[in-house]
Amino acid sequence: MLNTIEEAGSNKSTFYELLGGEQGGTEKIRTLVETFYDVMDSDPRAKGIRAMHQADLTSAREKLFMFLMGWTGGPQLYIERYGHPMLRRRHMPFSIGESERDQWMYCMIKAMQTLNFEEDLMIKLAEQLYGVADFMRNR
Repeated sequence: MLNTIEEAGSNKSTFYELLGGEQGGTEKIRTLVETFYDVMDSDPRAKGIRAMHQADLTSAREKLFMFLMGWTGGPQLYIERYGHPMLRRRHMPFSIGESERDQWMYCMIKAMQTLNFEEDLMIKLAEQLYGVADFMRNR
C-alpha cells in the first residue's frame, strides 16, 4: 500500500499527515468516507456500484474508514481488526470493470470536492486511489 507523498517544501510525508494527522486527519477521513457513501447512495451515476452493496452501508462505511486510515499512513485500524486487507481477493465476488472503477472514483472525487479539499491534495490523492481502484478490476 502506498501511503507516502512527496510534497515540495513540506515535512509531511503521508496523506494522513497532510490531512491533519492526529489533530484532524482522522476526522477528515471519517467525513470523506461518510460523504463518499452519501454520494454513492444518492447519485444516479453511482447506481451500478451502489447495487453491489448491502442496503445498510454501516459496515461498508466503517471498513473503508479503517482501511483509509492505514492506507493514508495513519493507524492501521483495518489490519488490527481484520488482518491484511487482501483487497483484490475480497472484491473478487463482485464483477468490477472500468465502469465500476470509474463510478467509485466519481464518488470519491465528488466527496473530496464537496468537502473542499485543496486541489493539489485532491489530485494527488485521486491519482493514488485510482491505482487502487483500477487494481480491483477483474473483468
